[in-house]
Amino acid sequence: MLNGITGITARINDIEQRIASMTQQTAARTASAVSHTGQAFASALASAVHGSTAPAPATPTASMKVNSKGIPEDLAGYGNGKIPASALGQVGSTGHKLWAPAAEKLTQMIADAKAQGVTIGITDSYRPYEEQVDLVRRKGLYSQGGLAAKPGTSDHGWGMATDLDLNAKAQAWMRQNAGKYGFEEDTPREPWHWGFKPEKLS
Repeated sequence: MLNGITGITARINDIEQRIASMTQQTAARTASAVSHTGQAFASALASAVHGSTAPAPATPTASMKVNSKGIPEDLAGYGNGKIPASALGQVGSTGHKLWAPAAEKLTQMIADAKAQGVTIGITDSYRPYEEQVDLVRRKGLYSQGGLAAKPGTSDHGWGMATDLDLNAKAQAWMRQNAGKYGFEEDTPREPWHWGFKPEKLS
């Protein structure tokens, strides 16, 4: 009988130790979760208090994949000039949009130029199909001496080209530095037209 009581007591002690151990683990997990939540709350509070001075969360760099024709894979399904604005990336705080990687690089380039005392403006970016048709009507086809590509073939229609407002200093800066950002002056007779060439980026 004594042996039976001793065995039961040992078993009860074992169960109590297990419960104590589980309680400690649960308490540790709860403390960790509270700490994490507290840090997240503190970060959100700091952002709200400091507004725009608080660092913005990092944005992942968009994919730079293009197909065999040099068309962005993530936009090819829409068609040239038929890309919804929501599928494009915005250039800085401007109202201009391009294919997301091009928008990222143009934003960076404009900021870097500004830091060096050079101002780069934008006059055109992504161009919907209807605007391409209107441009041909107003300025004529490039192949016939005008300034517009055949509708549905323009790099603007893929968000892969931008027209820039450049004075002589900015034009010289672009010719020296644009390649570092993947942009190239690729259209004769149009020194304002700069195409984005992701393959040129290392």
